[in-house]
Amino acid sequence: MQRWYGLDDIPADLGPTVVTLGNFDGVHRGHREVLTRVVREAADRDALPVAVTFEPHPIAVLYPDRAPAAVMSLEQRLDALASVGVGAVLVIEFTREFAQQTPEEFVRGTFVEALGACAVVVGKDTRFGVRNSGDVGTLRDLGAVHGFEVITLDDIGEGADEGARWSSTQLRAELLAGNVDHAAQILGRPHRVTGTVVHGDHRGRELGYPTANLSQDHEGLVPADGVYAGWLVRLGLDEGAPDRTLPAAVSVGTNPTFDGHQRRVEAYVLDRTDLDLYGERVAVEFVSHLRPTLKFESIDTLVEQMAQDVVRCREILSAIVPS
Repeated sequence: MQRWYGLDDIPADLGPTVVTLGNFDGVHRGHREVLTRVVREAADRDALPVAVTFEPHPIAVLYPDRAPAAVMSLEQRLDALASVGVGAVLVIEFTREFAQQTPEEFVRGTFVEALGACAVVVGKDTRFGVRNSGDVGTLRDLGAVHGFEVITLDDIGEGADEGARWSSTQLRAELLAGNVDHAAQILGRPHRVTGTVVHGDHRGRELGYPTANLSQDHEGLVPADGVYAGWLVRLGLDEGAPDRTLPAAVSVGTNPTFDGHQRRVEAYVLDRTDLDLYGERVAVEFVSHLRPTLKFESIDTLVEQMAQDVVRCREILSAIVPS
């Protein structure tokens, strides 16, 4: 997949494209329906399927105090877009100056002159241009002037006719509440947080449950504090490698039993004490919430609960094929 970080990166001899635009935070099932349609329309027209996205999130620039927590980092988002089959992604730096473009200026400069769009695929609630003054009707009018077709998709999601649809807002709320199973239904896959394995306090090893601690610069929205069943994915190993995707008990929190203060994501790979993961880039995937984070009165009580957590994780994960 080609990655363009501004209009100047777009090749001059690009040829025709089929385009969509959005923030695509999470690249959830609703996004994937739109993107799949873009890929299909592009194949039918012998064109390149292109997604246009923004970084940072427009609300973070225009209304910083209301900025939503990002479900994905930009790099995670681009990898997810590539997995859908998009041929190229244009990442536009969103600034206050950019936000002053009229709908006509944005469409002409980006879709027409830079991308040579022959078709644009959007959801029916798409807005663009200064103060979100452009809508689907505006886009159709501009398409008639500039020679591209506009394909509009209805709301997508379970119970969409009753107002329920897959959205980044809903996804974010489920994760922040710890409802990772509901989040997975929206995503079509488990939510993941990626990072490098670093040294922690080594308490887990002392207790018989060595954990892989993710670095504080991890990517992806961390769900609510608690203990989860999940997977640890070793991103440096080839797909299908025996130890690439491993069942894990995942802890999110500050280790209150030990009066910790730093919020951490750590994963114990079930029944494995032989792994040396330090320095590896890994993903932690969240499958099911087991319990909230608790402060235990004694180490023995904590270890007893950890043993129960591992049993529950094994039961849950043994019935699931990892993503």
